[in-house]
Amino acid sequence: MTGKLFGIGLGPGDPELMTLKAARLIGAATVVAYPALEGAASFARSIAAGVIGAGVREIIMDVPMTTDREPAQAAYDRGAAAIAEALDAGDDVVCLCEGDPFFYGSFMYLYARLSGRFEVEVVPGVTSITACAARAGMPLAARNERLTVLPGPLPEAELRERIEGAESVAILKVGRHLPKIRAVIEGLGLTGRAVYVERASLPGEVVCALAEAPERAPYFSMILLTKGADPWL
Repeated sequence: MTGKLFGIGLGPGDPELMTLKAARLIGAATVVAYPALEGAASFARSIAAGVIGAGVREIIMDVPMTTDREPAQAAYDRGAAAIAEALDAGDDVVCLCEGDPFFYGSFMYLYARLSGRFEVEVVPGVTSITACAARAGMPLAARNERLTVLPGPLPEAELRERIEGAESVAILKVGRHLPKIRAVIEGLGLTGRAVYVERASLPGEVVCALAEAPERAPYFSMILLTKGADPWL
């Protein structure tokens, strides 16, 4: 009998935004796995710290901070091997993932490596988009409107084209790309419709109009933009 792997979405950072199911599974776990940036504490673990039991075995996946895919993929290879060893021994493994496991989530890389060999259950979590919209008090879409999700690292020309053709937009992974994104939105005359959110639900959260946003942004930041005429009013 092999163990079962659980991919647990933790939400955007506030531990109270974990689902009841996530908290229950983490609290009952004997083996917990999670990613961590090399040389730094794990953000995922910090969200779940209050419900991780004593004496739990922890599998830490150190993921390099680089845009090169190979080092990160190698880290997930090693993590998957360690998780597989625990599963083969009959232990269930709970893998922590900030946000939602299948929405830009790190767990998808483990799922690809392990789902063909082991039973896997994915527990969804509150996404960064819904958390940012809630904190900004900004409904994103109604009736037949479409929401477009864009990663900040996209080239400037592609960002401009996609924003221009969209109705509502969520731009993730802003970070060092903020000046480029801000310039694109200004060039389209949409600055007045854009909101900047930084570290949603966490201490140090920032929510403001894009025009008032800081010059530098952390990785966990987002820009929300709507062009509609408030159809929910």
